[in-house]
Amino acid sequence: MNHLKQVLVIVLISIYSLLPNAFSQPIQTGADQMNLYLPALQGKRVGMVVNHTSRVGRSHLVDSLLTRGITIKTIFAPEHGFRGQATDGEKISSVRDPRTGIMITSLYGKDYKPSPKQMDSLDVIVFDIQDVGARFYTYTSTMQYVMEACAEANKPMIVLDRPNPNGHYVDGPVLETKFKSFVGLNPIPVVYGLTIGELARMINGEKWLAGSKTCPLTVVPLKNYTHQTPYTLPIPPSPNLPNQQAVLLYPSLCFFEGTVVSVGRGTDKQFQVIGSPYTKYGPYTFTPVDKPGAVNPPLEGQLCYGLDLTAAPIQKQGLMLDYFFDFFNRASDKSKFFLANNGIDRLAGTDQLRLQLLAGVSEAKIRQSWQPALDAYKLMRKKYLLYP
Repeated sequence: MNHLKQVLVIVLISIYSLLPNAFSQPIQTGADQMNLYLPALQGKRVGMVVNHTSRVGRSHLVDSLLTRGITIKTIFAPEHGFRGQATDGEKISSVRDPRTGIMITSLYGKDYKPSPKQMDSLDVIVFDIQDVGARFYTYTSTMQYVMEACAEANKPMIVLDRPNPNGHYVDGPVLETKFKSFVGLNPIPVVYGLTIGELARMINGEKWLAGSKTCPLTVVPLKNYTHQTPYTLPIPPSPNLPNQQAVLLYPSLCFFEGTVVSVGRGTDKQFQVIGSPYTKYGPYTFTPVDKPGAVNPPLEGQLCYGLDLTAAPIQKQGLMLDYFFDFFNRASDKSKFFLANNGIDRLAGTDQLRLQLLAGVSEAKIRQSWQPALDAYKLMRKKYLLYP
């Protein structure tokens, strides 16, 4: 009988341990909760800042709103374009969408934000784009410039929140103002641990818009989400982040973009392989080639030696910089490891990472040097969190 009781207890414990998963609710994005924002769009002239990730179920948000009688005057497209197919850094032209007839205005070409004339023709702007939680990913810069346009025109902006696949940790150097660029506008770390809606609240709250203006902002929050909730992106957010492994490795590997090491642009394993023709870093070889989504990739046509990280375990609570430090330390010519344009400084948001490496400072001491600014940022971050 005692043995039977023990078995029963074990079974009950096993069932109890499964209950949270059994009764957990699926995440609902801001876009999914139309009842929360449709009333604010009815009868209004709407501008949409969207791309291929702006989905409601199987439908694009633009199509879903049009079928509900919403008047969409303009679509504003970020880097990679409305369909998400353009190469990183490729300037996008403004065109008319053949499916809906709506004018698509590029915010990654001649202009980074809507013009006053465009704002005059709109009553409200909706922003709905999937972010990946790394400071140098430019969709958040587009969001900030649109917020700025809304602040200047005193027009409301609605941000439909989406999960951050790298939202469970905060790490990396905090950007110094003099290194501000389109791949980093604000004094936040490389991995900032906020959803795009929380970041919009921070931009407003810290008065980071031009002239310290404030955007009339509404964030439609996620349901059933915490910053520890695992989230696999249903759609690749850009051509060179083709899967979840690439998305999770991206914050750690992007520093290589400022060096003579390829991160696999021009291959089928973008941000999952690293290698260089100048140092034999490992047994894996690949050759970047010109292809859709990677026009004229770095080290095009050159055989690179390095590592295949497609099955590499992902560290959960911080940047995985061992690859970066190891490749620098093993470089055949450290003085030529960084590209001459010092793009690494724009990515890091500081020149200290480059200078510390060249001076032989250890990874531990480099990380320690980030800590005071990270601690201050984490304290500020708490004010803007919408989710535990």
